Amino acid sequence: MESKTDQKTNGISRRDFIKTSGVAGAATLLSGTNRMFAAGSNKIRLGLIGCGGRGTYDTTNCLSAAPNVELVAMGDLFKDRVDNSRRRLNEKLPGKVKVTDDTCFVGWDAHKKVLASDVDLVILTEPPYFRPDHLRAAVEAGKHVFMEKPAAVDPVGVRSVLESARIADEKDLTIVAGTQSRRVAHLVEGMKRIHNGDIGEIVGGQCLRIGGGMLNWSEATKQRRPGWSDMEWHLRRWLFLTWLSGDFIVEMHIHNLDRMNWALDAHPVQCIALGGRQVRTGPEYGNIYDHISVEYEYPGGVRVSYMGSQIDGLSYRQDARVIGTKGRAYTHEGDFIIDGEKPFKYDGPNPSPTVKQHADQIAAIRSGTHLNEGKRIAESTLTCIMGRMSAYTGRALKWDWALKASKLDLSPPKHEFTDLPMRPVAIPGKTPLV
Repeated sequence: MESKTDQKTNGISRRDFIKTSGVAGAATLLSGTNRMFAAGSNKIRLGLIGCGGRGTYDTTNCLSAAPNVELVAMGDLFKDRVDNSRRRLNEKLPGKVKVTDDTCFVGWDAHKKVLASDVDLVILTEPPYFRPDHLRAAVEAGKHVFMEKPAAVDPVGVRSVLESARIADEKDLTIVAGTQSRRVAHLVEGMKRIHNGDIGEIVGGQCLRIGGGMLNWSEATKQRRPGWSDMEWHLRRWLFLTWLSGDFIVEMHIHNLDRMNWALDAHPVQCIALGGRQVRTGPEYGNIYDHISVEYEYPGGVRVSYMGSQIDGLSYRQDARVIGTKGRAYTHEGDFIIDGEKPFKYDGPNPSPTVKQHADQIAAIRSGTHLNEGKRIAESTLTCIMGRMSAYTGRALKWDWALKASKLDLSPPKHEFTDLPMRPVAIPGKTPLV
């Protein structure tokens, strides 16, 4: 995809051209490209950066979401992940996988090589630590981006994502984030009613996600293999390393806290949290916690409690409540119910949100419609990061401080397959707030 400057030919912008050029052969009028993405009249060329299970899953959904989309390039830190993902995608969607040996890339610069492979849209699914840098590189290269949640693991990364989102708007690029809850039908319909005032003024809320311990995640990497450096083991066990995943509240429970931001149409102004590590104590579980609870305060003094854990044997819960002056909204994985002056219960269809998110983006690319979820996912990511920072340190903190002043940067000293001692598990009251 050319730069915004290059997108001008004879006074016609690429975006305006895409909107008006449905006639056959019109694409040849646009200097610098032979693809116009109009009404599905030509291919959208897809690149995958991060070839683990989530990358393979997202690519499958993207290729299935609309016609005339093909995968042309893949990249990952490790060759075995590229090979496994390529094989699985060829088995599922052989006609849409146009990857060759020459367009499969491995190593620290694999993302740059994918971006240089004449792709239009990239999927970013390396561990979350890499998201800010990969997003910036993609936007600067003029590519549309689908990026998995979360957007970052620290405030420095969040600031980078916000800037990339701004640049994407300048370049008329789409950014879609993997918070598929925003496209779950019963949540969409229920949130409309909250925002329409059906439960009155919101005065409080709660969300819970109490689930299993993930103890058997990636069994093949539990034990460090001969020849693996510290860095390689970290990268292969990324889910359990704070610098790579952000901890479970950031990496997984962002869905739950994103829904609360959605319901209140705001982000918190401050929080205080507690947490710890009771069960996942072995070195194979890195340095993240297994339970965290946070009290968030939103504008107007509205307080929302979050309780999350990843411990086997506990009573399972995953639901949320929003309390208003005229009613109460309740949602769990398959329903949305409002009790009060304007009762509601969703009973409509529930098409796949994980496919719809890709279909929406492809439609926006082809029509030239603005679609940029970068700021929203950055704010939901920081909501979770704040909770983790407070739990790790035992300190209350404010949104403005975390966003504008915190210098917390979880980057390793260098990106090399070398020694990298694991950071100690955080101890509230002792771990400093940075």
